[in-house]
Amino acid sequence: MKKTLSIFSLAMINVAAIGTVKNWPLIADSGFATVFYLILSAIVFFIPMAFISAELATGWPKLGGIYVWVKEAFGHKTGFLAAWLFWIENVFWYPTILSFIAAAIAYIINPDLAANKTYTIVVMLTFFWATTLLNLLGMKVSSFISSVSVIAGSFIPGALIIGLGLAWYFGGHPLQIDLSMSSFIPDLTSRDQLVVFVGILLTLCGIEMSAVHARDVKNPQKDYPRSILLSVALILGLSVFGVLAIAIVVPKETISLVAGSLQAFQYFVDAYHLKWLTPYIAFLIALGAVGSVSTWIVGPTKSLLAAAKQGDLPPLFRKVNKHGMPHTLLITQALIVTALSFMFLMMPTINSAYWMISVIVVQLYLIMYFLMVAAAIRLRYTKPHVPRAYKVPGGKIGIWIIGALGFLSSFIALIIGFFRPTQVAAENYTFYLTFLSLAIVGTCIAPSIILLFQKPHWKNLLHHEKHAEE
Repeated sequence: MKKTLSIFSLAMINVAAIGTVKNWPLIADSGFATVFYLILSAIVFFIPMAFISAELATGWPKLGGIYVWVKEAFGHKTGFLAAWLFWIENVFWYPTILSFIAAAIAYIINPDLAANKTYTIVVMLTFFWATTLLNLLGMKVSSFISSVSVIAGSFIPGALIIGLGLAWYFGGHPLQIDLSMSSFIPDLTSRDQLVVFVGILLTLCGIEMSAVHARDVKNPQKDYPRSILLSVALILGLSVFGVLAIAIVVPKETISLVAGSLQAFQYFVDAYHLKWLTPYIAFLIALGAVGSVSTWIVGPTKSLLAAAKQGDLPPLFRKVNKHGMPHTLLITQALIVTALSFMFLMMPTINSAYWMISVIVVQLYLIMYFLMVAAAIRLRYTKPHVPRAYKVPGGKIGIWIIGALGFLSSFIALIIGFFRPTQVAAENYTFYLTFLSLAIVGTCIAPSIILLFQKPHWKNLLHHEKHAEE
């Protein structure tokens, strides 16, 4: 039976996937200018990518998502690169959200532990391996964890942050930022201000995950863009008020990229003599972050699984367990995340490690988006007769305009990402630039290196498996 989604239902999927309180402290130190950046990012990046991914998802709704879309346009090698980038950027992302979980739990036990690297590593690895093992039990377990944790750990703490922020503002308490119109427009000649744009894009990445549901909307051509506009309004509304709530309460120089939203709660509860609430709120926020990990831990892996099933990886990596989960890929992913997590011990501070990994995630994600935009435009010319339940309006001109917005915003953000903000400590800029460059180049050429060692039996075995099924 074909299931249908309402405009509101699809908007809720987007909000659950992207709207998380964890991202708010990443951009809170931009003050009132954050509102400007969020609106700009939605117009030139978030909405264009949503529309493009919706057209691709409804035209090629097969398992694999980005792998299938890019493969149809440019061949399996480029498709493998896209799937690899989608997977590996999430591998880099996990340490950032895991460190956030560690910080949240520290606020339950002892807030000073949030700056303790040994404690952070132990908690990060414990939660990631536990979440990986639970996901091996199947999608029922995974979806249950995600559903409960998103509601309890994102919407409730987010509403509390915003509510207490409004109470702080109307209660006449001193504000840590200037809310005048002159501070709304950022200084676009400032390196630190431009770098914030990269952080904003990180908070808005991931809309292509929900695009696979576009074909389940009753009237995709009209209802899907409406759901996107509703999603943008909800996500921007939550983000704007949530970020401002943190910015007006927490002094800019003390905002922690890892534990900023928790700091805001600490300030709030101290002001209103509600300190007893701190451990409960920290628990809910940690639960929401665990839900984000559970939601993303399988999705990108399935794109890589699709590539493995086409013979781009050794046969070992296309095996699934009795619950239908790609156990080899999930365990391999956990081992890599374990190695990356120890990076926190080598960085000058947890803040600098958090920022550097976040930038790597954005850069890899943006390269994947380049491929996605190019695939959408190329497929309009090479496969115009493939039915698409949703198409970017305006014909070929329309998709070129939407594609150009997404491409240019991504390219500008890619360049800006190589400049670090002064508030993030690092040994020196040479180390920062070298580390980012090697990480990005190394991950981008990894698929080509893998294919150099490709064996004939990788594809031959696939042929035999298909023949046996027939």
